[in-house]
Amino acid sequence: MKNLIVAMVFGISIFGLTGTAFSQSKIGYISTEELIGSMPEAEKANSELQEYQTALQQQGASYYKELNELDSLFARDSASMSKATKDLKRNDMIALYQKVQGWQQTMQQMIQEKQGALLGPIQKKAIDNIKLVAKESGYAYVFEAGSLLVSPPSDDMLPLVKKKMGIVEKAAAAPKAGAPKAGTPRPKQ
Repeated sequence: MKNLIVAMVFGISIFGLTGTAFSQSKIGYISTEELIGSMPEAEKANSELQEYQTALQQQGASYYKELNELDSLFARDSASMSKATKDLKRNDMIALYQKVQGWQQTMQQMIQEKQGALLGPIQKKAIDNIKLVAKESGYAYVFEAGSLLVSPPSDDMLPLVKKKMGIVEKAAAAPKAGAPKAGTPRPKQ
């Protein structure tokens, strides 16, 4: 019986110490997507990625065009071709058709590789700055904002990290002339 009481007292004290230690830890959150989206280098990388994707799509369109032209020529001239020439042209068309079929998959893979090459260093810079601000501000834990259902605004680290990185908020568009300001009561009629 004495051992049971000692075990219970020990267990309660362990739970009490753990709860006290955890309640003293500072917890923050941040939207890494929003942070990266506000970085000037991310805008440049996204623009470069869009240009790359457009160039790849144009290459794919030229493959389709070439295949259609070969098909039209083959349909038009096949009656006057020898069997060996027909077989050669047919094999050329099959090879080009397979190239066209595989192009979409190849293009997606190339885009993902380019995206990783362009955005990887940007993501690393963002994460490094989040860790630095967390350490400087005494945060023991930092969660992704999208995974939290409820969170106090005071624990949002986004403004602190943006400030550390020198990211200035873009000014909101000015209201149109004659439009009432936000919060202005409607005139009585």
